[in-house]
Amino acid sequence: MIMIKTFTSASANKYLRRLEDEKSLLLSRETTVCTFVRAQGEEVAAPAYDYAATRLRVARIDAVVCKLRHALHAFNVETLLPDSDLTIDEALVVLAQLSGEQRRLDTMRSRQPCTRVTGSRGWGGNSSPVIIEYEYTNYDVAEAERDYQELTDRINDLQLKLDLCNQTVTFDVELQSLDE
Repeated sequence: MIMIKTFTSASANKYLRRLEDEKSLLLSRETTVCTFVRAQGEEVAAPAYDYAATRLRVARIDAVVCKLRHALHAFNVETLLPDSDLTIDEALVVLAQLSGEQRRLDTMRSRQPCTRVTGSRGWGGNSSPVIIEYEYTNYDVAEAERDYQELTDRINDLQLKLDLCNQTVTFDVELQSLDE
């Protein structure tokens, strides 16, 4: 039986996790009951296992997962974030890029403008005096801090828009019932 189900992105992902969990449990149980050991002459009943029913249930789960994942991807490609010209799909890519930039800026903002590094010995080996060396930044650390804060605000704003869409905007999917 075909049914139309309405999802948000968040509810679709929860449903997908539930289906994958059910499939994993089914396959785990299958592994433990699809074979059994019996000693010669021993009268032991085989554990309950239905090969055809297991294959059918796995196929139905896979079909629903495929259909729902496709619908979720289409939703992400077509849906614009509120007050933005970015689709959800584009926003996810942008977030990944901004997060990489944020990590780089975090490193740069945490440096000191001048840091003493381990001294080295002069050309004469162990008898030579230690040469004191300093490492200097060739950028403004305070500017890196400001850029980091601005970027963090931008990431937070984009994440809030994504969260709003994921929780409130719905889409419909025609799904085959798992229990036919």
